[in-house]
Amino acid sequence: MTRLFNDPADFADEMVDGFVAANGDRVRRVHGGVARSTTSPAGTVALVVGGGSGHYPAFGGLVGHGLAAGAAMGNLFASPSAQQVTAVAKASEHGGGVLLSYGNYAGDVLNFDAAARALTEAGIDVRTVRVTDDVASAPSTEAHKRRGIAGDLCVFKVAGAAAERGDDLDAVTAIAARANDRTRSFGVAFSGCSLPGADEPLFTVPEGRMAIGMGIHGERGIGEADVPTADGLADLLVDKLLSELPSDVADAGTDGQRVVPVLNGLGSVKYEELFVVFGAVQRKLDAAGVVVVQPEVGELVTSFDMAGVSLTLFWLDDELEELWAAPADAPAYRKGGAVPQQRVSEQELAAGAEVPVAPGSAESQESAVRIAKAITAVRGTIDDHVDELGRIDAVAGDGDHGIGMQRGSTAADRAAQDAASRGAGAGSVLAIAGDAWSDKAGGTSGAIWGAALEALGRVLGDDQRPSATTVAQAVHAATDAILAFGAVPGDKTMVDALVPFDDVLTARIAAGDDLATAWSAAAAASTSAADATADLLPRMGRARTHGEDAVGTPDAGAISFALITTAVLRTIS
Repeated sequence: MTRLFNDPADFADEMVDGFVAANGDRVRRVHGGVARSTTSPAGTVALVVGGGSGHYPAFGGLVGHGLAAGAAMGNLFASPSAQQVTAVAKASEHGGGVLLSYGNYAGDVLNFDAAARALTEAGIDVRTVRVTDDVASAPSTEAHKRRGIAGDLCVFKVAGAAAERGDDLDAVTAIAARANDRTRSFGVAFSGCSLPGADEPLFTVPEGRMAIGMGIHGERGIGEADVPTADGLADLLVDKLLSELPSDVADAGTDGQRVVPVLNGLGSVKYEELFVVFGAVQRKLDAAGVVVVQPEVGELVTSFDMAGVSLTLFWLDDELEELWAAPADAPAYRKGGAVPQQRVSEQELAAGAEVPVAPGSAESQESAVRIAKAITAVRGTIDDHVDELGRIDAVAGDGDHGIGMQRGSTAADRAAQDAASRGAGAGSVLAIAGDAWSDKAGGTSGAIWGAALEALGRVLGDDQRPSATTVAQAVHAATDAILAFGAVPGDKTMVDALVPFDDVLTARIAAGDDLATAWSAAAAASTSAADATADLLPRMGRARTHGEDAVGTPDAGAISFALITTAVLRTIS
């Protein structure tokens, strides 16, 4: 288990601060993660990688010459928010465009795609390559649905090398996509991992058994078996990966084909054990006629203290081999001789770590203070109901809705108070609070609330005191942002309480009600609709799997939304 921490809620931030303190010659702290502390030639492509924390050396440890220009680092096992990815990309780019690359997980896709849109709107050319190397997570006919695990390293390494040699954005993107197409990974786990402050591991594996094909966050694998010998494990891993080859390799056969094997420890399997397994892997590949090129053995994409091993086979062509062998110098990965590098200016080193705030107008600043108070009220009501929300969610879900909402609202409250104290307008306070909520809450719920607050802030802006009509328009924009995640009324989600709230607020303000009166009627409609979700069968999310268990219990997301609207009403009144 993870033993060394202060406040578990601050673990990820404190980890990044310590990482930067230890590696300041290569990385600097920027809002949302880290960027290089060394200069790059103007006009070169910036490879920006990222994902949840807890997988070191992915992702911050791979920032440096010949690898990534920046890494967006989310909370533990949680995607970085769209605002974090955007901020890291802006701090990392230097005129040649940005390639976003990350493991294919739902939260990462939502937030990196949103960041790509924001960067495009800001005039920055953006491409995306998602890593999909885990053969256990989907069949070959649906390879685009696969997870990204230790194959991240192979894609990032060659993309970073291509950017370093001066390739343009289209060329770097094509190379990263080709590397992903030629990368396959498969892993096993012998025990679960424990996050800081947790009393129990995220999952367990029976003593003497191993989970086969399990993901790096504990996602379900494809089976279970007795723990084999090192040779037996090598047989399992190599045979599985040789059974599914990239198409051009399959056409030519394995004899003489060049491959990079990456034997990856997931956290608590010792290097000595990995070397024993790799010896058997090497013998298996030799017997198959495969030519092994510059292998890697060690902890490369981990999962805290998970006991597990994965094998990646990265099938080379001439160009990919050249890029794989190119020099790299990052905190956790080096290849070739040292490359002289120049540090960025002290001004640039200091910039970017704090969320930038553009002062709002005097009227908007007054509204920002009231909005910050409303967010404090939201935090208070979530604190009061956190156990109830967890109990409701546990009926058919995983029981973490309450704690996720608590972490998100607490972070949003802190960020809103700070932004308002620095003169931010109403819109900026909401956007900054949404960024913090998305970051600390994690998961789909965090992404949803982050998107909602960003949409509210975008409509309210920083120039004027919002009118009742503008507030209604902002709520409608937030509703559209949430609906974009795919849920519709009747799915038994937060949307079932959101849409009635939006409809009633819009109608009452259009009829001439003042904001407090209209909000009161809308909050009442939201509460009634949330209670009525008890009769629904869930059609979205984790609860769908055990939907019959949820009938008779309202949806936790709908209930928390109704509680929030009531808390905000008290500040409006």
